[in-house]
Amino acid sequence: MTRRLLVEADGGSRGNPGPAGYGAVVRDAVTGEVLVERAAGIGRATNNVAEYGGLIAGLSAALELGPAEVEVRMDSKLVVEQMSGRWEVKHPSMQPLAAQASALVRQIGRVRFSWIPRAQNGHADRLANEAMDAAAKGQVWRPGGDSGPADGADAWLAAHEPTASLSAPVPNRLSGWMDPGAAPTTTLLLRHGQTELSVQKRFSGVGDQALTEVGRAQAAAAASRLAASGAVAVVSSPLRRAQQTAAVVAGALGLDVAVEQGLRETDFGDWEGYTFAEVREKWPRELTAWLADPAVAPPFGESFADTASRVRQARDRVLAAYGGDVAVLVSHVTPIKMLLRFALDAPPHAIYRMHLDLACLAEVQWFADGAAVVRSMNDTAHLPETL
Repeated sequence: MTRRLLVEADGGSRGNPGPAGYGAVVRDAVTGEVLVERAAGIGRATNNVAEYGGLIAGLSAALELGPAEVEVRMDSKLVVEQMSGRWEVKHPSMQPLAAQASALVRQIGRVRFSWIPRAQNGHADRLANEAMDAAAKGQVWRPGGDSGPADGADAWLAAHEPTASLSAPVPNRLSGWMDPGAAPTTTLLLRHGQTELSVQKRFSGVGDQALTEVGRAQAAAAASRLAASGAVAVVSSPLRRAQQTAAVVAGALGLDVAVEQGLRETDFGDWEGYTFAEVREKWPRELTAWLADPAVAPPFGESFADTASRVRQARDRVLAAYGGDVAVLVSHVTPIKMLLRFALDAPPHAIYRMHLDLACLAEVQWFADGAAVVRSMNDTAHLPETL
């Protein structure tokens, strides 16, 4: 007879996003005996990211125990419905998590998902809360002296925003005073040129706007400025306005354009193409909630918290690919603000305190020890006054 296992998983965040953690329990389905406990504080994340962390940890633990039929029980309606295939996984930051969990399901073979009330998920909930307590203190916590989560959970932790700063504090760096030890990776962050929506000050997210004539001239001015930058790569958002800007820069540098999906603009959903005043008139409550909480998304859009998660992953891929070199990143207002926020170790609301003009440049140096230095931002010295 095939062994039957129960996986109970949970995750949470104090602040959504905020200090987050997950917990998972694997039981013998017949006797109820607890076979494995897994938990970890994962730093700053959203509830949904933490819930997927618990699922991945629980599935990984069940896989380690050998062949079995597995029932997963969670109080997250979202995760259960997505993993059961009844709900689409829309947010880009959630798609790799769902894919990783699905890969574990395929390895196990026979897995079904059940929703249970929170009151029936107390063991996993307790572990998740203890892990959140550790995350709030900047620590990684795991129950019972366990050496850590299974490989699947380790891969999840390595791939997501919260864990980069958990192992040790990032040291202060006095730019220009200290011996850097190893050459930093320099990113030259270029906002795309003008489009019709930017002229009219309308929400411009994932809509594929082209550059105006002025926008093309701005791209040419930026390319002239960057021709002597020593950049070894031009990496662009997949959206047309960024790619058109990047193509001009790459031509001046004699390089090809590499596309990085994580550098695309935030998806503003139903607000695409509207002015701020129009959105305030048509969606007043939704706009107020969006301005108050980075985890809130526009209707059918993407939250700034989810944007931050994918931009951080994109940054890590760029640093891995071009370590010690100079790379031009052509992107949009929100992703560039996120990169500056990460470099400054600033809180999420800091993005509301930054202004970036069209075709402006920012320079950030990323050091191997985890520190970063912003050397300039909103630099428009290369743009003639007529642009």
